[in-house]
Amino acid sequence: MDQRTVLLVAHVGRPDALDAARRAATRLLEAGIALHATEVDAKALLLPDIEVVAADGAASAGCELALVLGGDGTLLRAAELARDPGIPLLGVNLGHVGFLAEAEREELGELVDRVVARDYTVEERMTIDVTVTVDGELVASTWALNEASVEKAARDRMLEVVAEVDGRPLSRWGCDGVVCATPTGSTAYAFSAGGPIVWPEVDALLMIPISAHALFSRPIVVSPRSRLAVEVQSDTPHGVLWVDGRRTWPLPAGARVEVVRGAVPVRLARLHQAPFTDRLVRKFELPVRGWRGAAEHRTDPDTGT
Repeated sequence: MDQRTVLLVAHVGRPDALDAARRAATRLLEAGIALHATEVDAKALLLPDIEVVAADGAASAGCELALVLGGDGTLLRAAELARDPGIPLLGVNLGHVGFLAEAEREELGELVDRVVARDYTVEERMTIDVTVTVDGELVASTWALNEASVEKAARDRMLEVVAEVDGRPLSRWGCDGVVCATPTGSTAYAFSAGGPIVWPEVDALLMIPISAHALFSRPIVVSPRSRLAVEVQSDTPHGVLWVDGRRTWPLPAGARVEVVRGAVPVRLARLHQAPFTDRLVRKFELPVRGWRGAAEHRTDPDTGT
């Protein structure tokens, strides 16, 4: 039988995340599952039986899945390691909302047992591919699971941009920025900017202006085959591109950011089959008291029972 291997990724700045990761690692090693970790994670965990791997896509090559302990930021870091090899991410939320995580800290023991038993399913999440050009020259090419946001770099002045959809100009905005997001990212920065929540099984691209001074400044949802673009105008201070809140590039006047559906999805491991509505209610603590519903749907949104 082939050796089973799991990539371990933890929030190295949080003692509780490292403690949870060590407990999970001990159980996985006892079950005969080998562990990989980047040098940063391995040094923080101080476990001798972890194989140190490069901090790139090769880290998860050959791994069955990546076990991620932290918040959504930690899971986005793990996605950078796991996307290209197609390794599923299984998150344990040790942060605040933790929308991408599959389990909470009190479920860690059950989660590890489910991993040992291979008792989980895998779903794919749409990504976006992002390019930046200046005077027609490609200066950056990257991807995102949640969003790419064009933002002002100077706090005292608005950013002037023209938004484009499918090669046609949509509107000019004086704004704090523009978020281009996936359905997965609709509950992240796009949500904070006033965008709609889009169910993850919906294939779509979102564009949300941030604090735009314009008559037309509504969020839009377009086809996954569309091409979104944001052009930084020549008469405005330079901007900055943030990708998943982790990677950044300067945007001089005249820069153009294009966003299309990503060629490679991110895979998420799932333990529960609860509807996305229940996840929204649980994560955002939405008030549902008084709901009666049809008898066949009368389950507790918190537990699914």
